[in-house]
Amino acid sequence: MVDIDPIAAATGAALIQAIATDAWEKARDGAVALWRRVRPQQADAVAAELAEVRDEVLTARRDGDTDAEQGLVDDWQRKLQRLIRQDPAFAAELRSLLDDTLTPLLPPADHQQAGSITMKATARGKGRVYQAGRDQHINEK
Repeated sequence: MVDIDPIAAATGAALIQAIATDAWEKARDGAVALWRRVRPQQADAVAAELAEVRDEVLTARRDGDTDAEQGLVDDWQRKLQRLIRQDPAFAAELRSLLDDTLTPLLPPADHQQAGSITMKATARGKGRVYQAGRDQHINEK
């Protein structure tokens, strides 16, 4: 399994959540605008795909099919990951889409989930690992 960049993961999840809302056109328009900047030849296809995905998400939610919805999230995370792999600078574009367009469309309870980051660390021997999602103060003597 390929590790998904945290920005691709958060943006893919937020995109699927946002297109299930009444403001889905703004989510679609934001994603399509991004595609027009980085892959203009694919923008119209992405717009059409997002309309289909919206129908799939709404059906999955109506039927309580969380596996189907998660599958759509996974698909978009992989799609976004491929773009980052091809051009690492794309991550900044995704962060902007996530922060400026998608997250504001989500209900407040979903904001933190959309912006979540997964951290991994390994320490060997007497090594130490410190991770924080925000402020961290370490006082060692």
